[in-house]
Amino acid sequence: MARPKVHDEALRVRLLDEAGRLLSEEGPAVLSLRTLAKHVGTSTTAVYSLFGSKSALVRAVFLEGFARFGARLAAVPRSDDPITDLLRLGVAYRESAMADPHLYSIMFGPAVPDFEPEPEDTEASQATMKPLLEAVRAARDADLLTDTPAETIAIALWAHAHGLVSLELAAAMPEDFDVESHYQGMLAAALRGWLRNPPTQEN
Repeated sequence: MARPKVHDEALRVRLLDEAGRLLSEEGPAVLSLRTLAKHVGTSTTAVYSLFGSKSALVRAVFLEGFARFGARLAAVPRSDDPITDLLRLGVAYRESAMADPHLYSIMFGPAVPDFEPEPEDTEASQATMKPLLEAVRAARDADLLTDTPAETIAIALWAHAHGLVSLELAAAMPEDFDVESHYQGMLAAALRGWLRNPPTQEN
């Protein structure tokens, strides 16, 4: 009978989640492979076996965040209405951030000041926005959006969603403002600015 793998994928994911939490909540000075192993209830040897070094661990956290993020965006179904698809992608963006807030700051923020992604890591992170770019192109092909380059529109929509989500995660919104109930409406308002024939408001 084959011996079970001690350092399996489940342990790897637990270590990445805890490393992300320590980095985002307590800062890089707190994170060490020994501290991480203690928090997860495993050995330092196991952490070294899975990641090799602290810098490799931080890189793995960065890549894990984008892997989950990319999977959520890729899972958004495509329909024959690209405008609806764009709104769904914006909702999936927020859902991903709310599901993994401990990874969001490593993906997009200065949680680890001395961490520099490798060129291939940056390429992988940018590839996660492919569903957004494809939806924008579909909307332009359907003559629903202005003639602005698809990349420009995609970046503008991404920046809008990112700004709202970042403010929410930072608890910078007014206390009595329910972001969840207004989020999709705010996305739709931003998207209307790119429509070729935006609907007119009746008085």
